[in-house]
Amino acid sequence: MSNPFTGQSIESVRRTLATQLRSAQLDEAELDARILLGAVLGLDLTGLIAQAARPLTEAEASRLAQHLQRRIAGEPVARILGTREFWGLPFRLSEATLVPRPDTETVVELALEILREQKASHPPRIADIGTGSGAILLALLHEIPDAFGVGTDLSLTALVTARDNARALGLADRAAFVACSYAAALSGPFDLIVSNPPYIPSAEIPKLSIEVREHDPHLALDGGNDGYDAYRALIPQASERLAPGGALIVEAGQGQARNIETLMAAAALVLDRPPKADLAGIPRAVSARKMPP
Repeated sequence: MSNPFTGQSIESVRRTLATQLRSAQLDEAELDARILLGAVLGLDLTGLIAQAARPLTEAEASRLAQHLQRRIAGEPVARILGTREFWGLPFRLSEATLVPRPDTETVVELALEILREQKASHPPRIADIGTGSGAILLALLHEIPDAFGVGTDLSLTALVTARDNARALGLADRAAFVACSYAAALSGPFDLIVSNPPYIPSAEIPKLSIEVREHDPHLALDGGNDGYDAYRALIPQASERLAPGGALIVEAGQGQARNIETLMAAAALVLDRPPKADLAGIPRAVSARKMPP
């Protein structure tokens, strides 16, 4: 059967794509259509507008039809394309990494605020626990030209992905990646430790959207019965590995910030600021410091 996209203009195909995505009850159908079409054609928004009358080739139409079926089946656009932008930087994904989300940029924002306050006499030393694609660590290294960072992860596949992203971003000489459970293989001291740990209660995972539950790695989602297993493990480890005056910042799920602060205080960390909220007003980045002796 012939592909209906073949020979149709870019503008006509974009409208058809958006209509089919809306019919599948998908949010942001217009945006998804533009991104998928642009990726197949190698065009940004300006290019799509400028070449609106150009017809698609048979190969382009075939590839786009495959992308459309995957999206209708619930696969996220970032998974289909294998990349996602975070902090204005492109990150390659793999089956072992989360899709970086805008909420997590709140951790980067708070980290930069804290590092600027520290005014250290040496280049900052950063650890990212459960680094995944390396998004948080590499965003920070991109912003702080003299910083050095280490990312840890249980997944070797995730670490390969993070290392490849470091190379692609020109940051490989300032980033190292280590396979271990949380911070177990690190010795420190670190001026900053950041983490977006798994924090979804196990029983809640089947209730997540198909984009998350079927396509994000459960190792990076499952926070145990109450969602706090990872925090209970990593916070004491981080406290031991922080330099005096250093800070720990973790991403929190909705309603988790207060309990995380309790765990931080129990690990002899000092809470010196309220959690930083994301754009939806949810306390998202929770921090505490290790005070000098």
